[in-house]
Amino acid sequence: MWKVWMIFDPRRTLVAMFTFLLVLALLIHFILLSTDRFNWLEGHAVEKASSAINPITQMIG
Repeated sequence: MWKVWMIFDPRRTLVAMFTFLLVLALLIHFILLSTDRFNWLEGHAVEKASSAINPITQMIG
């Protein structure tokens, strides 16, 4: 393993890895925010999802 770190600079490699993971995490969160089902900032999807899960409450209420 030490031969790998002799080829790559550890600081640059770790900074590049953490930068990639941060960009990937932000990308995944923004993709989820763009959907109706997983948008946690808008409260409307939760009401739709809860009524779709329990159709008996729709018949009663």
